[in-house]
Amino acid sequence: MDLEVSPALTIPASELGWRFSRSSGPGGQHVNTSDSRVELSWNVAGSAVLSDGQRMMLVARLGRRLITGVITVTASERRSQLRNREIALDKLAELVSEGLAPDAAHRRPTKPTRGSDRRRLATKQQRSATKRQRQRPSAE
Repeated sequence: MDLEVSPALTIPASELGWRFSRSSGPGGQHVNTSDSRVELSWNVAGSAVLSDGQRMMLVARLGRRLITGVITVTASERRSQLRNREIALDKLAELVSEGLAPDAAHRRPTKPTRGSDRRRLATKQQRSATKRQRQRPSAE
């Protein structure tokens, strides 16, 4: 089953590597006998579906998660191996789509308005006066 990350990018099933192992977590005695934990791997560096620009962007953004160009996602939240497979596919699709998302527009810093400055200073003066009234009267 191919993984559709976006309408423009679909990862073929042949590029996905699956590993299954025994899971800790919910399931009781069932956990001891079934391989419900799922590891899904995808070789970003050797993928044929990515353009060079996309590959460079993914390697730069997911660099800490990549081990020799391969990204691995695990899922062991559910008792069912099938459900964990679906969760792993969703996690990988989300990671790749976030890695390929365009950068957010840079914020242009602005100065506070004159009115907001006045309001801030008036509030500070009011707070100062309140605290001054709480003090003990001087000995004079």
